[in-house]
Amino acid sequence: MSTEDHPAKKLRLEAKVIGTHNGTFHCDEALAVFLLNKTKEYAGADLKRTRDPAVLNTCDIVVDVGGVYDERAQRFDHHQRGFEEVFGHGFMTKLSSAGLVYKHFGKEIISNRLHVSEDGEKTETLWLKMYKEFIEAIDAIDNGISQYPSDLKPRYRSRTDVSSRVGHLNPAWNESVDAQVVDAKFLQASTLVGTEFLARLDYYANAWLPARDLVVAALNKRKEADPSGRIILFEQFAPWKEHLFELEESLAIPDAEKPIYVLYPDETGGNWRIQAVPIAPESFESRKALPEQWRGVRDDALSQLSGVDGCIFVHASGFIGGNKTKEGVLRLASIALKI
Repeated sequence: MSTEDHPAKKLRLEAKVIGTHNGTFHCDEALAVFLLNKTKEYAGADLKRTRDPAVLNTCDIVVDVGGVYDERAQRFDHHQRGFEEVFGHGFMTKLSSAGLVYKHFGKEIISNRLHVSEDGEKTETLWLKMYKEFIEAIDAIDNGISQYPSDLKPRYRSRTDVSSRVGHLNPAWNESVDAQVVDAKFLQASTLVGTEFLARLDYYANAWLPARDLVVAALNKRKEADPSGRIILFEQFAPWKEHLFELEESLAIPDAEKPIYVLYPDETGGNWRIQAVPIAPESFESRKALPEQWRGVRDDALSQLSGVDGCIFVHASGFIGGNKTKEGVLRLASIALKI
């Protein structure tokens, strides 16, 4: 058998090729290349870093170079005049090569990673969540889009975001810019941002999404806790604030029926908590804080004042309190609603 006929040789010759630009690299194409390697089409693909159009034309897919965005031709650049592509679904940030690749291949990547249907609700939810929490900032930074108006002076300098950390992997001005050295650093950068992408996806799939399911279930059963529907009871603790606000909007819950208090077990202390729902996820102001006369009072004094046995405390601001039992926090919440 000749060398040309060897199966390994044929496999190598048939390998797909991803093309991107050489020289200084950025987070967007580093992530784009990593993501493509997580698709069935481009898994194990070779990589060519060049700006030579003749070489790029031999590649099966090209990202972040070439001046063309054409899904059919598998060309995903965003630098050309007139390019204004956005992710959609309410997101209006102009895409970089990372966002372009994620928009077209993201659902497949999520499906492959989690072994779920590419067309399922779980994949759709995570696809949107990962864009919001991970990809969009990379798109914005690469396109020079500020987070806030330019006339506001930041109070501190941040260079620890993933785009900055990828940028720091480029050779310094007085280090070698030999192509092999820079290509090796690019692969290091691609692994860095890609590994963080997968870790974030795993977190949202295995922790964030199950918490959302618990909030959905508790919302659906809230009238079992109290006929008003304004008390949510969790039988186990789960991070709920972000999910609650998103679900209230998607379910179109009227203001008059939105939950006021959330009850959950404090698993470390072996007791129960009552927490007032804030007016916004990051706000310190509550929709209805616990009664003013309870605030800052503890233990037996609070039990006598409220008429509920087993009280532990109510915070001075009224945003949270504690009782020894589930029945205790339910009574506290019911009384607080009426005060």
